Amino acid sequence: MSTAPGLAAVRTPRQSRPAHRPRPPLFGRRLTRSPLLLAVARHSGLIVLLVVMLYPLLWMVGASFRPDNKVFTTLGLFTGDFTTSNYSSGWSGGDQLNFSRFFLNSLTITVLAILGNLLSCSLTAYAFARLEFRFKRVLFALVLGTLLLPYHVTMVPQYILFNQLGWVNTILPLVAPKYLATDAFFVFLMVQFIRALPRDLDDAARIDGCGHLGIFCRVILPLSVPALGTTALFTFIHTWNDFLGPMLYLTDPDHWTVSQGLGSFLDATGQSSYGSLFAMSTLSLVPIVGFFIAAQRLLVEGVATSGLK
Repeated sequence: MSTAPGLAAVRTPRQSRPAHRPRPPLFGRRLTRSPLLLAVARHSGLIVLLVVMLYPLLWMVGASFRPDNKVFTTLGLFTGDFTTSNYSSGWSGGDQLNFSRFFLNSLTITVLAILGNLLSCSLTAYAFARLEFRFKRVLFALVLGTLLLPYHVTMVPQYILFNQLGWVNTILPLVAPKYLATDAFFVFLMVQFIRALPRDLDDAARIDGCGHLGIFCRVILPLSVPALGTTALFTFIHTWNDFLGPMLYLTDPDHWTVSQGLGSFLDATGQSSYGSLFAMSTLSLVPIVGFFIAAQRLLVEGVATSGLK
């Protein structure tokens, strides 16, 4: 309804009142007005969680410096009895327990496994991400389907095959499958990473005269360093900590890995040397922690990113 000229519009009481805004709850208002309190609560929770997660590891390190008869006497990290004999006795170990040999065997198997996964998984991923061929989707689905198969399902057929090939008591059963792109997770990871790379780079390299091998070596691999670093890190951790595989195929103590050497400290008759066990367990964590710190940046980029920035 229009008003007459010269007359001011009459405002009703409802219109003259400001809009009523509900006040936030007292607890929420205090938190929003006190960012310092919220930050303190968040960091306190993270510190408590960190202590809970690191305490078993710190206790193991502390127990490695105790005598065998006082390893389980306290839940504290350190006691008054301090000794380094567990490291010397555990490293020498006796006639069949030579941890320098175990570390060398584990390092050899791990390095070969990393090289195999980097080579085979990257080539397979390039084929699925860039090439076009018949039954491509079917083959890729079969590769991903192997992720649903537990290792224990294929353990017996693999052992029979490797035994017939004469590979038992050698490192070949632990290394050779890595060169055949048998780790489907890493194939999938690198396929997703390569698919995010622009194809214009491939076209530019093809104009310069590069074939598929040149594009793979000069374009794809340099840009896939984060995915390669993630693959190398996960392969290192899995291979270094693997116990079932070496237990199946490596029967000679000269071929044992670190995980088998640690298991030798446990005796079913109760004559276990826990001090030496914790000492060698502490040393076995050093390569993993060092490699993880060195490849941490590549791990974050490989998992969190999916293309060029």
